[in-house]
Amino acid sequence: MRKRVLAIGGAFALVAAVAWLSRGTPNQSGEAKAPAAEVTETEQPVLVTKTTQAAGPGDKRTATKAAADAPVFFAKWGGGSGELGRETPSEGNPRGPTSFAVDSNGTMTVLDGVNGRLVRRGSDGKTENAQSLDLVYPEDVAVGADGSTAVLDRFQGKAVSVYDANGNARGKLALAGDGIDDTGSVTGVFVDGKDVYVEREHGPLVKIGDTSGTPAEPRTEIPGRPTRDGLSYLKAGIIEAPVGRVYVTSVERATETHRFTRELRLAAAVHSILLLDADRSGTIYFAAEVQGSTGDPEVVLHCLDGRSGVPTGSAILPANTLPDETFKDFVVLDGGGVMHALRTEAGVSYTRYDCI
Repeated sequence: MRKRVLAIGGAFALVAAVAWLSRGTPNQSGEAKAPAAEVTETEQPVLVTKTTQAAGPGDKRTATKAAADAPVFFAKWGGGSGELGRETPSEGNPRGPTSFAVDSNGTMTVLDGVNGRLVRRGSDGKTENAQSLDLVYPEDVAVGADGSTAVLDRFQGKAVSVYDANGNARGKLALAGDGIDDTGSVTGVFVDGKDVYVEREHGPLVKIGDTSGTPAEPRTEIPGRPTRDGLSYLKAGIIEAPVGRVYVTSVERATETHRFTRELRLAAAVHSILLLDADRSGTIYFAAEVQGSTGDPEVVLHCLDGRSGVPTGSAILPANTLPDETFKDFVVLDGGGVMHALRTEAGVSYTRYDCI
């Protein structure tokens, strides 16, 4: 297994192009079919790179320098102040920071599991504080509007630990229960208002409690990832991986009726889906790792109108190529754009990108 990404994690291998966020009915080739609803097809728009890297020979895509080249911050590997942990065992996959989150103020919370801590940095990239964790193998983190933090530990504690804005423990929400039979099937933790959800096998989300640390009674489910404008649930999947056919589906939150399913053609073989989320205005961000024109992987980012699914922009971003296990490499910012964690042998950089 090369890596774990976003909510694509756990014991699921990212092999070739069989990873997806929301599984449809498998066809004979093992790929996912889009939901049984009207599908709007979108031809591949011109993709514009957000980095200084030029397009490869024969590449018809336009290469444009990003508006903000410098990372918000760069951290060397290590255990000291300003550093983030990475371990490279002789047996098993390397592991570094597995997830991160950004709140409405731009404060970034990085899950530095190797060093057993949460590292918070302000919007200027400077370290604010480090909070110790009593978790053996935390994998994912989410932040709430009230400053609370939810940390997922699927295999040791088999719970989501909730902390207040000052880092004080509020409680542990057990994963096992109604809706979750196997804690290893959990593929992400999400905070929606005061509700804490976990995602089951890249599909529905199960409410397990709230940010006060109180377990949900009874547990309820929602059909996809809730958007920050409070209007929709989102799902996505791969239709035909070798030719780059993927889809994004929006469900109206108030009625749980289908709003749209938009097919995107990425013009390259899809390895995995890395991102599905929306900013506070409702703009949807979808990213997938694809086979680049030079043979190396790259990330295709699409922005979609939240009401119609019509694409509003796109970009090509650098892909992570280290074999580290991760849960989340991309985070959508409240005000628009995405933050991308890019790992190298020297360390990890966090850089903002947007569709153009």
